[in-house]
Amino acid sequence: MYFPNIEDIVRANIKLKSFIDQTPLMLNHNLSNKFGANVWLKREDLQIVRSYKIRGAYNKISSLSDEERERGVVCASAGNHAQGVAFSCNAMKIHGKIFMPVTTPGQKVKQVKMFGKEYTEIVLVGDTFDEAFNEAVKDCKENNMVFVPPFNDEKVIEGQGTVALELLEQTDTKIDYIFVPIGGGGLASGVGAYIKRLSPDTKVIGVEPSGAPTMKTAVEQDHVVTLQHINKFVDGAAVQTAGELTFEICKQVIDDFVLVPEGKVCTEILRLYNEDAVVAEPAGALSLAALDFYKDKIKGKNVVCIVSGGNNDLTRIEETKERSLLYEGYKHYFLIEFAQRAGALKDFVLEVMGPDDDIALFEYSKKNSRGKGPALVGIEVKNPDDINRLKANMDRKGLTYQYLNDRSDLFQYLI
Repeated sequence: MYFPNIEDIVRANIKLKSFIDQTPLMLNHNLSNKFGANVWLKREDLQIVRSYKIRGAYNKISSLSDEERERGVVCASAGNHAQGVAFSCNAMKIHGKIFMPVTTPGQKVKQVKMFGKEYTEIVLVGDTFDEAFNEAVKDCKENNMVFVPPFNDEKVIEGQGTVALELLEQTDTKIDYIFVPIGGGGLASGVGAYIKRLSPDTKVIGVEPSGAPTMKTAVEQDHVVTLQHINKFVDGAAVQTAGELTFEICKQVIDDFVLVPEGKVCTEILRLYNEDAVVAEPAGALSLAALDFYKDKIKGKNVVCIVSGGNNDLTRIEETKERSLLYEGYKHYFLIEFAQRAGALKDFVLEVMGPDDDIALFEYSKKNSRGKGPALVGIEVKNPDDINRLKANMDRKGLTYQYLNDRSDLFQYLI
């Protein structure tokens, strides 16, 4: 069974050195103070294509024979791998065909076009990465082109492993923990393999979004699984099926897994921007968002978090804020039966809501033939615990209501 070796990752690093940027390893004072640890960020969001994916893509494409390059390459990607492939194709003057989900943020599609120029063709198909992947594989076979996998490939894994090579060269400090985001597992495989060979005492923590725990599920069941339903918000890590190669490596090198709720990721995206002026995409913020779930273990330790990418579409900022407020307990939605009489809403505001509560949404349509009518009400509170007072006041007033934050079947229509 294949396992990345030091020599292959070193060779990949030599190949990449003149092509990509060596991204900084930066001590983050805000996180260090918060957790009582030394927290460094490996800033792959500052890479040429604003993610680590160019490492594996270039290492793979540059290893092709002249005959293979002449045939052209095909890839599937949720965005970042596509940019790495597009940049590499343009640099090596190779034709590339790139399949991306229809749901890919527009910012990433635009970047792929910009990096690839006339050497790349973009095909938007399917709602998930896996659907785009299946179409890409089919097209590749039909047109006798060369497939460049996003993670399940030896050369790709070795290219991603250069992240670990760099960060170990950038510090003489013994690293106690390294937090690595996981989608298909290419980065975790390359980084984990290199770290375990050169710094075996370092704990490698794999971080996945709660809505797409693909690798954790595979390791627990000891075989690759396909998740039937995933949350696609953390698009760079929303993968339904891990790779066979990456699974075999990850189960050897990942010491523990952390699943981070999507709302927590949103909170970290906003915190990074507001406090550190770092623009991280959802997958890029994953490793940092995991620290809260490991705070007791990392206290007093040396910690590295890989900020895997910074390709965030600003049109998603309102959704990001909304998800963060909901996760942190500051925003709540109700379906409330109001008496259809003058002053009913005024009574609600004065007798149910607190002085610091704010109505963020109110949708109501009066039905003249009824004594009561339902209203959709969104309320922001100053403190998360205020929700208990709000519910108690509604119960005291005898209001009939449904709390929608816990109703996933209905809540999907609100965000």
